[in-house]
Amino acid sequence: MAGAGLRAAARRWLLCGGHGGPRAASSSPSCPGCGPPGPGAHCPGAPRSAPAQAPTSGADLSAHLWARYQDMRRLVHDLLPPEVCSLLNPAAIYANNEISLRDVEVYGFDYDYTLAQYADALHPEIFSAARDILIEHYKYPEGIRKYDYNPSFAIRGLHYDIQKSLLMKIDAFHYVQLGTAYRGLQPVPDEEVIELYGGTQHIPLYQMSGFYGKGPSIKQFMDIFSLPEMALLSCVVDYFLGHSLEFDQAHLYKDVTDAIRDVHVKGLMYQWIEQDMEKYILRGDETFAVLNRLVAHGKQLFLITNSPFSFVDKGMRHMVGPDWRQLFDVVIVQADKPSFFTDRRKPFRKLDEKGSLQWDRITRLEKGKIYRQGNLFDFLRLTEWRGPRVLYFGDHLYSDLADLMLRHGWRTGAIIPELEREIRIINTEQYMHSLTWQQALTGLLERMQTYQDAESRQVLAAWMKERQELRCITKALFNAQFGSIFRTFHNPTYFSRRLVRFSDLYMASLSCLLNYRVDFTFYPRRTPLQHEAPLWMDQLCTGCMKTPFLGDMAHIR
Repeated sequence: MAGAGLRAAARRWLLCGGHGGPRAASSSPSCPGCGPPGPGAHCPGAPRSAPAQAPTSGADLSAHLWARYQDMRRLVHDLLPPEVCSLLNPAAIYANNEISLRDVEVYGFDYDYTLAQYADALHPEIFSAARDILIEHYKYPEGIRKYDYNPSFAIRGLHYDIQKSLLMKIDAFHYVQLGTAYRGLQPVPDEEVIELYGGTQHIPLYQMSGFYGKGPSIKQFMDIFSLPEMALLSCVVDYFLGHSLEFDQAHLYKDVTDAIRDVHVKGLMYQWIEQDMEKYILRGDETFAVLNRLVAHGKQLFLITNSPFSFVDKGMRHMVGPDWRQLFDVVIVQADKPSFFTDRRKPFRKLDEKGSLQWDRITRLEKGKIYRQGNLFDFLRLTEWRGPRVLYFGDHLYSDLADLMLRHGWRTGAIIPELEREIRIINTEQYMHSLTWQQALTGLLERMQTYQDAESRQVLAAWMKERQELRCITKALFNAQFGSIFRTFHNPTYFSRRLVRFSDLYMASLSCLLNYRVDFTFYPRRTPLQHEAPLWMDQLCTGCMKTPFLGDMAHIR
């Protein structure tokens, strides 16, 4: 029965997200993995007795520390519940803010990577076309043509320091995650990164990305289309450095960005998708099901996209059918987001059936008609769709969602296709065991740092080395160079912070809506602040997991 109780306690600890971590073990000598007893420490699952005295000599202390280490390893191994490896559902919707779909009357959508999900096969096409544009039109060296697209190199949300030619991952507190800085295709040593930023990993606010991810010298790559751009930028820098060619970093960055832009402006991407929609467009049937379900329940729908009408029309005909426009109350193309949300000057223009612009003044937005450009202020005036009864979905946190949430009070949903793969990794036994032991080891380091004799410091150094190795293993499960798009080693990424700030909901695809009723209420889970964690665990857990090392910390005043 005692073993079952411990397993239940560990299960609760893990299901609660490990808040407080393995340090939630009590200081009682009867509890595995505990640190040196402090005044008043007691395990509620053990009989009260006089606290055991910690050894004092160096060799005994070293043995004591390793004994606690082994006890904690056994505890983590024995109590990790098997079902923890299937906790998360990749098809679920996750809430940053409480929202009831019952209150949502109007649903809005972006098109690319929202209504239309694209296969990864599109990225090498964009990369190759932009690479060839650099060579043929911008007169870059022919040797660049040897580079092919590597889908495993970059992740979304990275920052690029233009003047330093540095691609890197930054956390929510503006710190570069060491081990994730690359110049070209080569990692930059941690010591060099720190030296480049004046002896720190911190990037000052004035250098960081502005509201839309563009700072004076640092740009954040936020949309999915930026993956081939980051790959091409890294390959070109790699070629110039490998051949000892001098180059102006700002010119090179602008040329690569312009080449990627040309792929879109010249319509090359649109042509590839239109020629083989079965290959490039994913989940079309599910998009059709989502839209029809919403209309059947009396919801109003609208579309605001930067893509041209002919491209959107062909894609929607493929996914939904020739009458797709009848599902939408308003359709706006070439909207020029994000300025659509902030610039009041651009009027709406109507398109005829052939896609040609009309010249008449727009006084109302009609169902079944197509409009171009415009601005959100006229949109709100003509539709009277305001506030929390509107829910808009998009994939770009800045261009699609930020203004709508912060300036206009709409509810927002972020489409994050990478979420599905990351959750499947999180659900693996390798990830859960690695992460849980990493947390346990961190707790041991925190508690045992009171021992500062030479032998104990050697033990702590060995633990620190193992902890770093565990961090690297966990990071590589997601991406060998940069890890998860949502986390650095322990902090949220800059991308995650923006995701939480600009979206009420986030999900892998719109099809996730099919798993919920149209009146479903999403409740975000209350996660503890750091100063709340001990109380949180005390409320939720029993037995040896109940008292979080408060006795060990009694010396703090």
